Amino acid sequence: MNRGSGSGNRGSGNTGHRDVYGPRGGVNLPALRGHNDALVLDLLRAAGPAGLGRTELAARTGLTPQAVSKITARLGADGLVAEAGRAASTGGKPRTLLRLVPDARHAVGVHLDRDELLAVRVDLAGRVVAEGGGPLDFGAGPEAAVEAVVRAVARVGDPAGPPLLGVGVAAPGPLDHRAGVMGRVTGFPSWKGFPLRGVLEGRLGLPVLLDKDTNAGAAAAAGAWLRAAWPGAGAGADAYAGPGMDAGPGVEVAEVYAGGGARTCVYLHIGTGLGAGLWLGGGVYRGARSAAGEFGHQVLLLDGPRCRCGARGCVEALCLEAVARGDVPEAARIVGEAAANLVALLDVDRVLLGGRVVAAAPDVFVAGVGAVLAARALDPARPVVALAGAGVAEGAAEMALTPLFGRG
Repeated sequence: MNRGSGSGNRGSGNTGHRDVYGPRGGVNLPALRGHNDALVLDLLRAAGPAGLGRTELAARTGLTPQAVSKITARLGADGLVAEAGRAASTGGKPRTLLRLVPDARHAVGVHLDRDELLAVRVDLAGRVVAEGGGPLDFGAGPEAAVEAVVRAVARVGDPAGPPLLGVGVAAPGPLDHRAGVMGRVTGFPSWKGFPLRGVLEGRLGLPVLLDKDTNAGAAAAAGAWLRAAWPGAGAGADAYAGPGMDAGPGVEVAEVYAGGGARTCVYLHIGTGLGAGLWLGGGVYRGARSAAGEFGHQVLLLDGPRCRCGARGCVEALCLEAVARGDVPEAARIVGEAAANLVALLDVDRVLLGGRVVAAAPDVFVAGVGAVLAARALDPARPVVALAGAGVAEGAAEMALTPLFGRG
């Protein structure tokens, strides 16, 4: 996103833009002008349809009003920004408010699960505008999965609609997020070393971002708060919200998250396998080798049942065994014990639950995991347990949007 000029900073006193992803400020080097464009777009996205004035944008970015005017004019010419009306006058000329145009661009997110595929197309606010899916045999190998993804992107796409920014693909790990290459997925050896991102970029002719399904789930959780500012966002943000996060009258949910809400969370995905996505320090934490979050393969029971990873007594083996025999409360308790270990290590604010197993008995899992965390809490300010506000496919689409907003 390098669109030309628009630099200008008002001095070293700038504290930068602080939002759900952490503090950021305007950059004035010509080579980083695209960063300033993205910074303004990010603020307008969080503001929702009400928009922000140029003076507010300048104050929040640390850029000069002149620079902001140039940036917003350029973004307006690109169709990304439009007027949202005028602010109430406080004695002078009413300020013109600017807003993001959600339908200016779209993105697609694809969730490749072990036995099914789900694809969604979203607008710039992250709202789903089209979706589709169907069965998938992950064990049939990478080539068959690539064909399924290509068909799914075509189904949810709209040739006459807004341009697509890219496609986010969420797949079972482990995988190399940076290289876009699949790792040794447990039970599916044919996937090891397959360059999924590169192959899909060649087939689709679009930028592709590849990440683990659990990391996409963590990104979806943060995106739910941004979507809460936009009409038609659905119940995702409500599902995500929990005790202690009441914004109060006139305060946007996104601003609560930005100023004093949950800064860290763990997303636990319970489906055909178990995994965790870590939202730490204002973003997804992947680890040095993209291997963080292998939650399902921590050992809870020495010499326990054999797990498909080869170890014994893994959380995944114990939990899915309980699900298979119909003992969902026991499955929730097992997840809670493993989650308590994670909370003790990372001291997170929230534990978010998602995946098809959770969706089948949401109240049982929220209550069961919460009860274990309460029993094992070393601090009275224990984390909130809640359902994740959006699905993995939405999180994959969120990843495809991030470069436009300076998050890639």
